[in-house]
Amino acid sequence: GLASFYRRFVPNLSSIASPLNELVKNDVLFEWTSKHDQAFQFLKDQLTNAPILALPNFEKTFELECDAFGVGIGAVLLQGGHPITYFSEKLKGASLNYPTYDKELYALVRDLQTWEHYLVSKEFVIHSDHESLKYLRGQGKLNKRHAKWLEFLEQFPYIIKFKKGKSNVVADALSRRHTLLVSLGTQILGFDNIRELYEEDLEFGDNYKKCQQKAFDGFYMAEGYLYKEGRLCIPQGSIRKLLIKESHEAKSKVMPHGTYTPLPVASSPWVDISMDFVLGLPRTQRGMDSIFVVVDRFSKMAHFIPCHKVDDASNIAKLFFRDVVKLHGLPRTIVSDRDTKFLSHFWRVLWSRLGTKLLFSTTCHPQTDGQTEVVNRSLSTMLRAVLKGNHKSWDEYLPHIEFAYNRVVHKTTNTSPFEVVYGFNPLTPLDLIPLPNVEHFIHKEGASRADFIKKIHERIKTHIQLQNEKYAQQGNKGKRPMIFEEGDWVWLHLRKERFPKQRKSKLSPRGDGPF
Repeated sequence: GLASFYRRFVPNLSSIASPLNELVKNDVLFEWTSKHDQAFQFLKDQLTNAPILALPNFEKTFELECDAFGVGIGAVLLQGGHPITYFSEKLKGASLNYPTYDKELYALVRDLQTWEHYLVSKEFVIHSDHESLKYLRGQGKLNKRHAKWLEFLEQFPYIIKFKKGKSNVVADALSRRHTLLVSLGTQILGFDNIRELYEEDLEFGDNYKKCQQKAFDGFYMAEGYLYKEGRLCIPQGSIRKLLIKESHEAKSKVMPHGTYTPLPVASSPWVDISMDFVLGLPRTQRGMDSIFVVVDRFSKMAHFIPCHKVDDASNIAKLFFRDVVKLHGLPRTIVSDRDTKFLSHFWRVLWSRLGTKLLFSTTCHPQTDGQTEVVNRSLSTMLRAVLKGNHKSWDEYLPHIEFAYNRVVHKTTNTSPFEVVYGFNPLTPLDLIPLPNVEHFIHKEGASRADFIKKIHERIKTHIQLQNEKYAQQGNKGKRPMIFEEGDWVWLHLRKERFPKQRKSKLSPRGDGPF
């Protein structure tokens, strides 16, 4: 009991003391063996040595490593490789009979329940050597126990990083460590569940029973699914609502014949912006492995900011204020994808209080923010051209690449981003004479200079509008506006990223309906 009081200082204390706990049970004969002596000596050593724990720093990112083994679970909370606190618990009752998969998931749930006050308000990292569990997000069917645990885990803003087993630092001498990899999300019932819903469905139940023997009135069975004249029958339930919503509301290729709809044209520089990340880069000497890309939708000027993949929303906000706001002020709108950083509570509250409107792209539809995607491709091309073989120093070249990108004439505006924002292009090492516009600005009155900049902005806005009209005209050839009314029937486009099971083969149907 006294040793248990200090469990936060001893990793996996419950598992270490498990043989000793067995001896004090009422129905167990007291017999001291070598395993009990070994457990006692090891526990005594752990309690008599000075523990080395760091104090939590809420400006830094927390890291969590958890362990599940035969008789207990354990975990360590770290920052920068230094342990903050330990947790362990002996399994008992029904939890002892859990399969390994459930024990690992239960270990993570208990860890987050214990350290909720540390982790619920700030993004943290879960290290795992159990790579296969990363596909849990796509699991269509959950039992009650898993669903309950996943509902609890959804309130935490976590990031998953794979870590090889030999690199794990939370060691247990009795067993190999299994950290649960969890990138969890509650899923609406998928196509696998449709077969279970037919029998009780009011609309298709009778036809389903009749088709068990043979085809009936255009209905027939195939692999447990009910079809009518080649079209899959969808029973009442959440999946039907999802399909209808996707057909009517998704701004994507679900409506392949809809017209091209560009984002509203911005009116001045750095008022309406977009942002994204370039991930998967080699880690540099400064530890950078990603690029935070911010693009002005009016001037097309971009800033390329090196960062860490595990940076949470608060760190990204600091980078944005340091490298963007200090130069251009606060934006009116921000367009981004649905990255966990941009969906976090901190990010939403921050911009809500500052008066900036957040606009998110449609799920699985990066074309919504196509401008930033194009900039990312251009940035990747420039990095490959500059680096050649020295891949771990890309962050040193970013300022030069950013300068070159912003000085080149942009196709959409027919002007360089520098000239749109500042009214002239800066000098480069190749320029041997002063800028032509410098003298012009020096001798002009302030009002004339402002009028000059205003005319540039008006010209740029007109040019962007003409380009959008040109793109729309090209994209809308042979198309007509799609206006849906209540009661209309629609076809569903089975996009591969949304319906992977239905698009396993190139010969699989790409559409279904009508609904």
